[in-house]
Amino acid sequence: MQIKSLLKITLVFTLCVILMGAYTRLSDAGLGCPDWPGCYGMLKVPTEIHELNQVQQAFPEHTVETEKAWLEMIHRYIAGTLGLLVLLILVLSLKTDDAPKKLPMFIAALIIFQAALGMWTVTMKLMPIIVMAHLLGGFALFSLLLLLYLRSKPLRIPGGDPAARKLAGFAAICIGVLLLQIVLGGWTSSNYAALACTTLPLCEGNWVDNLSFAKAFSPFQGDHASFEYGVLDYPARMTIHVAHRVGAIITAAMLLYLAFKLITTAKSTTIRNAAWLLMALVFVQVGLGIGNVVLHLPLGIAVSHNAGAALLLLTLVFINYALWRKA
Repeated sequence: MQIKSLLKITLVFTLCVILMGAYTRLSDAGLGCPDWPGCYGMLKVPTEIHELNQVQQAFPEHTVETEKAWLEMIHRYIAGTLGLLVLLILVLSLKTDDAPKKLPMFIAALIIFQAALGMWTVTMKLMPIIVMAHLLGGFALFSLLLLLYLRSKPLRIPGGDPAARKLAGFAAICIGVLLLQIVLGGWTSSNYAALACTTLPLCEGNWVDNLSFAKAFSPFQGDHASFEYGVLDYPARMTIHVAHRVGAIITAAMLLYLAFKLITTAKSTTIRNAAWLLMALVFVQVGLGIGNVVLHLPLGIAVSHNAGAALLLLTLVFINYALWRKA
């Protein structure tokens, strides 16, 4: 199999892992299996009577919630398959003379670290800083796999498109701003702050006087038996939520401006199409964010919001690659 074909498959698997991780987290199934990498010491969810008897002896403080446990294990199965695909990419890259070597090695190291973060997510009982790091690791893996794919497939921009290249610096700033917004989104989700504000455009009540930035953004939140459902008080969660909304406004404005400038100045059809896609994704993402608030975080819309963030990041990675690469 060619590396390019394998990379396409791996990109699809990475998106599946991101979506399944979001679905698992939003379904409150992150601790569906209290151990790692198996589930109650087994390679599958225990369902037989003799298996449940073993669980009762080994984990007397836990009750098997079959649906949540299967969500967690399916996520692990897909993630494990992704790990094997990344390993195969590394092997093929090392065997192919003209293939990149350093980037596949870094991606392989990243997915090993991702596995460790997955383990710590369980063993540290959904500590928000670990959950957020695990989420960001998935987004980073997705972006680096796309970058590796782009490097394996020549991208030709007729004439180099100097007018569009003038926006390269701003495009780089935009990807940085988007990454910060994704961090805020991950922090909002891992602290169960998505429903801290239920009105638009910002928050209900006298929210300005209740802002608590120090507590809201402290990476360490003390010792707790579990961080499931969050441990922060309402002012801290509300502060996180408001920060995410303000960040969304800033991010959307900057990305729409970048898309508009590329559409009106770029000569390359490839860059213009990417800009149109960026603009469409921004509008969809804003709509999904509003839907989460108005409809009180329905599972389908919340998972789609995660997918939208991942696709926005990939689109910006492509645009930056096209604008910064040598003509």
